Amino acid sequence: MKKSDAALDSLPVPSIGVGGVLFNGHQQVLLIKRNQPPAKGLWSIPGGRLESGESLVEACRREFYEETNLDVQVKHVVAVVERRLEGFHYLIIDFWVQLVDENKCFPIAQSDVVEAKWINLDDLGSYNLVVGLAEIIVRTYNCQAQGGLHDANATGTDFILPLPIV
Repeated sequence: MKKSDAALDSLPVPSIGVGGVLFNGHQQVLLIKRNQPPAKGLWSIPGGRLESGESLVEACRREFYEETNLDVQVKHVVAVVERRLEGFHYLIIDFWVQLVDENKCFPIAQSDVVEAKWINLDDLGSYNLVVGLAEIIVRTYNCQAQGGLHDANATGTDFILPLPIV
């Protein structure tokens, strides 16, 4: 069934988003409380929209810094999700990230977030998280070492499965 031109004009244009899943050594994940739609007031991982001219990795580092004042190194893709809500349509690529400097680990809420803080993994159920995030966090925590899709050529543009260990 084909949608009419009027129906297509009313649909949101899809955007690409990125997010970063960061853990510390105390079984905690860094979460932010959103201050802008979509999902305003919900807890999420730091991230946002890809800007023109950026690679996915550059966008993830920029958004993470803009929202938490923390510098991260982007490791690999851990989830790809599609979300259509509140008049938005996003394809979101989530990365496992690590701090560039372990001594600089105190987040400062900035940009479009109300709060940024470390959350115990056992306490995730007490937070009003964006849809599907709890499973992404838990699976990422359990698979950090083996990972997901890796940056094949260290350019931040091609993410593929790692080579098998022989």
